[in-house]
Amino acid sequence: MRVPRPDKDPAISTDAFFGNLTRIRNAILPAPVRTRLNSGRGLLGGFIVVHLVFLIFAASLSLRGEAFSDTFIYRDWATAGFNDANLTGGPSPWVYPILALIPMAIAGVAGPGPFFFLWVLMTTLLNGWALLKLTNRGRDRNAIPAGWWWLAFTFLMGWLGFARVDGLTAPLVLVALAYGVGRPFVASILLAIGTWVKVWPAAIMLALFAVVRNRILVVLAGVATTAVVVALAAAVGSVPKLLNFLTQQGDRGMQLEATFTTPWLWLSVLNVDGSRMYMNTDINSMQVDGPGTALMSVLMQPLLILAALVVAGLTFWALHNGKVSGGVDRTELLLAGALTLATAFVVFNKVGSPQFMVWLAPAVAVGLAHSWREWRVPAAMLIFIAVATYFIYPLFYDALSHNNPWMALVLTIRNILLVVLFIWSVRRLYLLGKKTPAAAPALKES
Repeated sequence: MRVPRPDKDPAISTDAFFGNLTRIRNAILPAPVRTRLNSGRGLLGGFIVVHLVFLIFAASLSLRGEAFSDTFIYRDWATAGFNDANLTGGPSPWVYPILALIPMAIAGVAGPGPFFFLWVLMTTLLNGWALLKLTNRGRDRNAIPAGWWWLAFTFLMGWLGFARVDGLTAPLVLVALAYGVGRPFVASILLAIGTWVKVWPAAIMLALFAVVRNRILVVLAGVATTAVVVALAAAVGSVPKLLNFLTQQGDRGMQLEATFTTPWLWLSVLNVDGSRMYMNTDINSMQVDGPGTALMSVLMQPLLILAALVVAGLTFWALHNGKVSGGVDRTELLLAGALTLATAFVVFNKVGSPQFMVWLAPAVAVGLAHSWREWRVPAAMLIFIAVATYFIYPLFYDALSHNNPWMALVLTIRNILLVVLFIWSVRRLYLLGKKTPAAAPALKES
């Protein structure tokens, strides 16, 4: 009888699938090319090529005085001095935490003309920093493939990572995770800054708090960063607006792309019981209205909080149980907890904006650098999610918002993949808590 390898989970073994992908890659790329690409210089070349595509396009639009996607709104806010009284309508700049206004102000420092180019340039610089940290400035050969994966995901997500605030926070979170349990104070400061730009990095900070030995460092970093933010708000007279981002979107409905909106998406497509899609102009969001959507919208916030608490509890349990059995890896636990919490923030969110997918990439990128074999499954799922999301926005969003059944199917598949990714992440956390140390050191494969 054949005995399974102790490090292999026969229930979800994907060796054959990834083995075929490797053979296809080897057939397309000769060995000398693979060797050049799997180097710091090769990765740098890939970074330059990918980001030049976006920089050149941004420059061409900026020369015509244009912007793209949400940067039109950011530009208007900067031009108006972030004062609601100077705006003619649309969402308020205070739907974002206060630190999000700083990159908008920087991009607008030379006026509205070069705004978009400067915004993309800032994102490029942050992505470069993340790639340098991920690969130890290109010196860590084992992390080079993870860097390529990060570049591929960034390219496939397209303008969702270059024309939204989320694209600035993702590399910040990646750097924080790369510091991880070894430098929790530095990681916590970066995550706290990210949280005051866009709330989602708070989920990653919760995972960090759950796994580090000295949790007081995480608390101190968060408190110190928040104190600086409050002082900044006081200096510009914006303290009364400091927490507006927590209340400005509280009464919004179920957004079209949200995971839990999927049943009403199809009710709208099939024109059942008056279900419909409509634009909420106050917050520039496409939403779905139908039987039960108002109640579901109210329930989503407590459901999201409950999911986050359950995942945090599972992370604490995995750490405690792993310490008892002696098989805990705090870095792996941090990355698994970070991915699970970030995925929960997407799956259980009534806001399903397509740029939210970039929240999931930092944990996977650092995970691939830490252990390629353990993280290749979520990495593959995220590539499929990125492709589906690109079809949803910007390619065929107009068709989707006009009840096109094919695009509704693409969105449904994307949402199912998100649920599967969440289940995979929860299962990974559970298995880490049950993990026991190997009886003998594993031999490295030749």
